[in-house]
Amino acid sequence: MPFEWLVQLVPPLKTRAFSISSSQSVHPNQVHLTVNVVSWTTPYKRKRKGLCSTWLATLDPQNAIYIPGWIHKGSLPPPSPLLPLILVGPGTGCAPFHGFVEERALQSKTSSTAPIIFFFGCRNEDGDFLYRDFWLSHSQNDGVLSEARGGGFYVAFSRDQPQKVYVQHKMREQSGRIWNLLDEGAAIYIAGSSTKMPADVSSALEEIVSKESGITKENAVRWLRGLEKCGKYHIEAWS
Repeated sequence: MPFEWLVQLVPPLKTRAFSISSSQSVHPNQVHLTVNVVSWTTPYKRKRKGLCSTWLATLDPQNAIYIPGWIHKGSLPPPSPLLPLILVGPGTGCAPFHGFVEERALQSKTSSTAPIIFFFGCRNEDGDFLYRDFWLSHSQNDGVLSEARGGGFYVAFSRDQPQKVYVQHKMREQSGRIWNLLDEGAAIYIAGSSTKMPADVSSALEEIVSKESGITKENAVRWLRGLEKCGKYHIEAWS
């Protein structure tokens, strides 16, 4: 086949979309990304790797590589420093919330800020606990994720015990704290895989609202829809 024919037949590479995981105030001249290196085994036991993520992982930071990029407005609006937050971001879903916490930590140095509760999940504590030191540092010593300031950091390691534990299980354990923040006008942000996670988290929130407020499940669903209508319930999910 002539090369010209091949070029016409092969589809162009699709652009990749990533959430910005840094605060513009903290890193004014940089954009940080959280990229998972895609790797899987086919039913025929053949190893496959993602094209873009694998290429990015092989780059040498010492070399200047120019990559075309575009910045678009995301679906998770930056919150006011006085808005309490309930964040749910398993895996690389934590990316935008890394920027949120960076921003609020900077804001807290000069003014009062509202608390943040963050639920993070991954398979194993030793293998894929993304930004471990960052989260732990802000959940201690009166940090913006600390319980002393009305917040909290709760992590679910789904494969570190016989029974799988996900973020929605940790949310149910903190049912009272979640409701207290919602009662104070908190906004909910959910980011991550678009498979089962958003639906499971929404179901857990419905149970929490129903249990803590004493209303029916149907009214809890309506109550959460009201949050969405007033701009306090946001989901960013990808496949």
